[in-house]
Amino acid sequence: MGVATKPERDGDAQRGDGLPDGLPFVGRRSELELLQHALREPPAVVMIEGEAGIGKSRLARQAVGALSEAGGRVLTGFCHPLREPFPFGPVSDALRETGRWLPPVDQIPPTAGALASLLPDLAHRLPPPPARPSDARAEKYQLVQAVRTLLEVVGPAVLLVEDLHWADDATRELLLLLARDLPKGLSLVLTYRAEDLPPHTPVLGSTYRRPATTSGAEIHLTPLAESDIQQLAEAALGRQATAALGQMLFERSAGLPLVVEEDLLTLSEQSRRSSLGAVRDFAAELQHAEVPRALREAVTERLAVLSPAGTAIAEAAAVLAVPAAEPLLVQVAGLDPEQGSAGLIEALHAAVLHEDAPGPSGFRYAFRHAQAQQVAYQHVPAPRRSQLHRRAMEVLEGQSPAPLVQIAHHALALGDETAWLHRAEAAADQAIALGDTGTAAALLHQILARPQLTGDLRARAALALARIAANRVDYTSSAAVLRRILSDPQLPATTRGEIRLTLGLLMVNHAGDQSGHRELEQAIEELAGRSERAARAMVAMAMYEQDGAGAQSEAWLDRADRAIRDSPDEGVRAAVGATRLTLLARDGNPAVWALLDRLPRQADDPEVLRQTARALYNVGELAIELGHDRRAAALLRESRELAQHAATAHIECFSRIALLRLDYLAGHWADLEERFAALGAEFADIAMASMEQTLVLARLVAARGQHAQALQQLEVAAEQGRKESHVTNFLRAAALITAIRLADGSPAGAWETAAPAMAELRMAAAWARATGLVPAAVEAALACGERADAVQLAEDAERGLRDLDAPAAAAELRLARGLLLLDADPAAAAEQFHDAQLRWQSIGRPYYCAQATEHRGRALLGIRPHDAAAQLSEAAAGYDRLGATSDAARCRHTLREFGLARPSPRGRRGYGDQLSPRELDVARLLAQGASNQDIARALFLSPRTVEHHVARTLKKLGVPREGVREVLVRVAPD
Repeated sequence: MGVATKPERDGDAQRGDGLPDGLPFVGRRSELELLQHALREPPAVVMIEGEAGIGKSRLARQAVGALSEAGGRVLTGFCHPLREPFPFGPVSDALRETGRWLPPVDQIPPTAGALASLLPDLAHRLPPPPARPSDARAEKYQLVQAVRTLLEVVGPAVLLVEDLHWADDATRELLLLLARDLPKGLSLVLTYRAEDLPPHTPVLGSTYRRPATTSGAEIHLTPLAESDIQQLAEAALGRQATAALGQMLFERSAGLPLVVEEDLLTLSEQSRRSSLGAVRDFAAELQHAEVPRALREAVTERLAVLSPAGTAIAEAAAVLAVPAAEPLLVQVAGLDPEQGSAGLIEALHAAVLHEDAPGPSGFRYAFRHAQAQQVAYQHVPAPRRSQLHRRAMEVLEGQSPAPLVQIAHHALALGDETAWLHRAEAAADQAIALGDTGTAAALLHQILARPQLTGDLRARAALALARIAANRVDYTSSAAVLRRILSDPQLPATTRGEIRLTLGLLMVNHAGDQSGHRELEQAIEELAGRSERAARAMVAMAMYEQDGAGAQSEAWLDRADRAIRDSPDEGVRAAVGATRLTLLARDGNPAVWALLDRLPRQADDPEVLRQTARALYNVGELAIELGHDRRAAALLRESRELAQHAATAHIECFSRIALLRLDYLAGHWADLEERFAALGAEFADIAMASMEQTLVLARLVAARGQHAQALQQLEVAAEQGRKESHVTNFLRAAALITAIRLADGSPAGAWETAAPAMAELRMAAAWARATGLVPAAVEAALACGERADAVQLAEDAERGLRDLDAPAAAAELRLARGLLLLDADPAAAAEQFHDAQLRWQSIGRPYYCAQATEHRGRALLGIRPHDAAAQLSEAAAGYDRLGATSDAARCRHTLREFGLARPSPRGRRGYGDQLSPRELDVARLLAQGASNQDIARALFLSPRTVEHHVARTLKKLGVPREGVREVLVRVAPD
């Protein structure tokens, strides 16, 4: 296997490597300006892509070098194809350079302490390491946060990672998370070769799109022009660089800087060996020389001038394929120390090898780029090559700790499949123990790629790889790996069941994908001989309620109970118990509250604590649906804290998401978008984060009158909700869509959405968690003349809620009853709405309370106008406090329409340069990206009036439309 020594130099000539003054930077001015511009505006992500030798490293070094000379901080890490296990190796290498910039330890956030094991030389300058989580996913999040913290501490800085095509999966994952949420002062520069990425793999492992707050660029390098190459020749050879030579160099290289550099290195060496003052026709020599026009021949010529000792050192370096210290090179070459030292010096002078970055034992030496190493390796005769591989294995096995990845590489090169498998598995185990799952995964993939591999080793490798995949941060890539493992027809049934169980749980828990239940059902069959593991799948099946499956929940849970009847596994028992509590809460059974107190908050088995955290979260989240908001908040906070203690990152994330939803319900709308965005960036792979964000923020957007935007988001949410294990999110999305279509004057469209959603509600018997659907569906049915359906809906809901502890659904039922009474008995309808208003007040949901108040006011318009005006004014004030601009405007529009608006006692007030209340409403909608049409709909104004208000608002603020958001915080804070 070829290896880049530092990495490939990409045409970047090094001073002292044969060229007297180095090569100038040519032909990349526009790319350099683009890169430098991005680095001047952090946070930034810049990706530099191009083939081997095109000049990626030189471009990156040119930009960051100028930055470094100006006092900027630059951290550099390199990826290699043959690296010994070390977590996040390239990034860890780069972070070792932070020592000179670290502040006193008391000024470094505690989270950075998790890096102490990765940066032992800096451990004394970092905070004490926190407790290591037992959960691999939580540990990964801990390390990612520590890396981010340290980079933030030493920033502003540039993190340059070279040759990302050779990165392991864990490093890609870390860089992906960093790129999604960069510290403010950090710029990330990545170089890579697209053609050398793993098949169907984006450079960061998953599709990456720069956030709106992050600058950057994607730079694709193309070959140099002939004029650029002429400049390089003149810099290297002075007056001997004729136009003919420049043309010949261009033809030989096809514009590839690396090939030009090699030719110029060879010509410079020949020039120094020529008689002083002799004039050489280099163009003719290149054209007629026996050396063909390629890099291979340029390297071969330099190898040919080496003495036997120099050749032995070069051959040893080619076979070792990684940067190596002098003693190792000498031992593998089979030379005595004096001969080896002389051979190494000669190889350095001939520019065959160069000094690489120092290692633990001093300087290391290697070829200047991967292509040169590959050429040298191919020149080693086969018998000599085998001899060197055997000697390398012997020497490396004597080291402590033994570099198992390299030893496995040499075994494979010798064709010893048995020895390679043994050492590759040992290397993977070593990597896992060190936390370097990226290296381990690469080795396990190689092991499983052997078609003749059977028995326990295949099963062990598959299970180890599945565990690594399940704990990756990115769901999509994890699922892809697990499916690829399952496609192996040679896996034993129980191994296949274990892996399928992992895949099913990943699909259900992290992606909200109900098709994961098909995987779980199949896993139950494959795990017939492993009752505890089969019970895990049965527990997950009990949580599935789409398409009427909820009717089987108790049966699945009873089956799980029977499977573990004689099992000593406390963790699986806790899982079954947590699920029973979840089902009680899901059904609105009041018995659940007393049972929660019996859950263990301390246990020797961490799985028991994880299941307690799961139960607390599940019941807390369901308590929101039921309308027990205060009880939900307490449960979710406890769940979040216990999940942190038990290192269960996804439960911690779920709890924090649900607490954000409670903030919305309690009327704490300020910065809600930003808080959801931050949580989504932190847990980008968890589908629930984006689902909850969509459902909550769509409600906020609708309250501001931006109905088209809200509907677009909700249609996606409804489709995704159809795929989840539970029906709740689908019902929530359908209820919101129905309400918005009714507000837009489209009752047919509203009923088209509500009718199938009600069918799903009936099938799931989820009356305790109807989440606004019943009153919306009743209103849609009435608007379409389907009164019988509306009455039936309310009656079904009342029967379904009998004896259930569901305050929110009870309040919604009062709204539905009021809507049914509105035409025949408005006074009775107003009483139902008042009852709903009081219930929402008791629960603590001001927006829903304002809605009930508005309904009450509308019911009283024809019978008690004075009371109606008071109720509508109260509702408008409640909407105003929340920032529900459109809802408040609707109430005031109704007051004006019925002649109930109070005139100002002093006449119309002049506001001068200050924003009037109406203009302030316009400004807030502009800041949220509303169009003039959105503003007209939200404020119940004509388009012409809106144009007038927008023009006056922008004039008073003194900014263009896109600048309103920034200035509004200062001019008119909420």
